[in-house]
Amino acid sequence: MTKNPLNFRVLALHPKVLLLEWDQEPSETLLAFLLSFQIILEKQVKVTRCTMGYQSLLVHLLVDMKSLAWWKQRLLELQPKVENQTVNKGRHWKIPICYEPEYAPDLLALAEAVQLKPEEVVQLHTQTRYRVYFLGFLPGFLYLNGLDKRLYCPRKEKPLLKVPKGVVGIGGMQTGIYPSSSPGGWHLVGTTPLSLFDAQQQPPCFATAGDWISFESIDSKNYKALQKKINQGTFRLKPHD
Repeated sequence: MTKNPLNFRVLALHPKVLLLEWDQEPSETLLAFLLSFQIILEKQVKVTRCTMGYQSLLVHLLVDMKSLAWWKQRLLELQPKVENQTVNKGRHWKIPICYEPEYAPDLLALAEAVQLKPEEVVQLHTQTRYRVYFLGFLPGFLYLNGLDKRLYCPRKEKPLLKVPKGVVGIGGMQTGIYPSSSPGGWHLVGTTPLSLFDAQQQPPCFATAGDWISFESIDSKNYKALQKKINQGTFRLKPHD
């Protein structure tokens, strides 16, 4: 891995929480660096866990920090170790999506907005393998990189107060799946019967930062059949390769 030449800022958000921020734009290089640095930091006895963002790491400490200056120096000393850190290349998950009108209320409107046919939107949406950059916003919400530029579309001027669980949206330069019912302003172009977050499972979300996601189009018949298996507990999502 190439050594990251950029400096980072260290901010104390709480006596037990540090925020590390980089100025570099989100990229595969920065993602690999953050994943490596996270592994190194979580091996430190004074660190309990780290949470990733597009350009940041939130570092949770075991005890209150006595000196921010000490931590800044320690983090600078740890950074060069990233060069020798091996990172998992990420698993690939295929998510079944139904793009039929009943499950995709905004597909036609979005297609018109980007001057494509609905079937072209589906084709572009399913032919891409997306990278999971981090999880946030809602438990199990995957921030994905890689949406085809032809599908970029501004978010709705008036967000919905309640977007159903499992709905796939496109907003701005991003696409993602709502893991639970919540307000949202993205264009709703499909739905998956899968549950992206289950607090009773370990881990509660099947995917992690660095994994890959692709969408597979299914019809309503297969959607309902898969939903039945999920409700009966006879279906378990597995990595594709």
